Amino acid sequence: MTQMKPILSHLDPIIPSSPGKFKSSPYAFNRLRFSPRLTLWSFLFLFFLLLFFFCSPPASSSAGKRRSLHTSDFKGNWEIKVRKSARPSSSSGFTVLVTGAAGFVGSHVSIALKNRGDGVVGLDNFNNYYETSLKKARKNLLERSGVHIVEGDINDSDLLNKLFRIAHFTHVMHLAAQAGVRYAMQNPTSYVQSNVNGFVTLLEVCKNENPQPRIVWASSSSVYGLNSKVPFSEKDRTDQPASLYAATKKAGEEIAHTYNHIYGLSITGLRFFTVYGPWGRPDMAYYFFTKDILRGKEIKIFEGPNHATVARDFTYIDDIVKGCLSALDTAKKSTGSGGKKHGDAQLRVYNLGNTSPVPVARLVSILEKLLKVKAKKKILQMPRNGDVLYTHANISLAATELGYRPTTDLETGLKKFITWYLSYYESKKKKSSW
Repeated sequence: MTQMKPILSHLDPIIPSSPGKFKSSPYAFNRLRFSPRLTLWSFLFLFFLLLFFFCSPPASSSAGKRRSLHTSDFKGNWEIKVRKSARPSSSSGFTVLVTGAAGFVGSHVSIALKNRGDGVVGLDNFNNYYETSLKKARKNLLERSGVHIVEGDINDSDLLNKLFRIAHFTHVMHLAAQAGVRYAMQNPTSYVQSNVNGFVTLLEVCKNENPQPRIVWASSSSVYGLNSKVPFSEKDRTDQPASLYAATKKAGEEIAHTYNHIYGLSITGLRFFTVYGPWGRPDMAYYFFTKDILRGKEIKIFEGPNHATVARDFTYIDDIVKGCLSALDTAKKSTGSGGKKHGDAQLRVYNLGNTSPVPVARLVSILEKLLKVKAKKKILQMPRNGDVLYTHANISLAATELGYRPTTDLETGLKKFITWYLSYYESKKKKSSW
């Protein structure tokens, strides 16, 4: 049974506390196996997705300007800041590169790692998929906690190589991605550029390191796509993506398998299920429902054919952070060095969910109760935009091998989110009036 060390509290009371390092001997792991039929389909799927990328025009500038070592962002003492941030305060601490560190999950994980004694360096391109002011606010929170974020892109191999030369990372927590299911219909190439090409660029750098780092990365529950069997298990088929976002995450899992097989990289994929909580993403339903309800604006609630219920396995950020840290703590060493494999390496994938799907209509009722405001609701048929009707995680594998056990119900989690939301936007309002 995995045991947890005592932990340090977070500097900001709004950000949840996180577990310490897990100890387990020997480390349990789940070796991925593929049937010949699924392997063939997976190969063809990945081939056509990569073909789509190389034949597509560059993503539009709306995804944010890329920064490189040649820009003004890297003048001055940034290397000193990286070294200081990367230095563990614990004798047993890791040195972790967190990509997407100014994002929702990335910021929570970065602070949790730092507070327990790990060295942490963040990397984020601060694109404008949603309000950059929120990302900057998260960055400020991380800086106060001792985590330095380098403003740059995961497709910049020169920058990644430079960071590894400075910090010698033992682990990589890869959370950078182009998120959102519906936005893929507006800007499809940004998903391939970030979620496929960016992942490959990062793995190329990692494979050449000596020693190679251990890698944990964010896949998605979206990979289950049109699968109708619930709850979703890691053994279920994932070859029917319902959106381009899901397709790129599925491609990521196939790419991870390839780099593990050829180069001996230790890689763990985490399939997140509808993460919510303080410092969340404004494009998520719980977030913009809160905003619109408070403003007296109409909210749209979707239903499936024949009035079928739309439900999500909402998972609170505290629980996701615990799963991320557990995955890092139980990751075995990579077996390659300098681009050469010296033995079989660990390859795992886990569901991280709450196991309690909640109808979207119930989500709205809870928000009405907590906000003490009646929502103006409009029921509509779900459009064909890549969303699925239902998600439900089977977390038995994560429970057994990671000690993962979610503890936060939706109403409790939403109460914490609303407390943060009202405080954050009231503070912004006061600052703008100065």
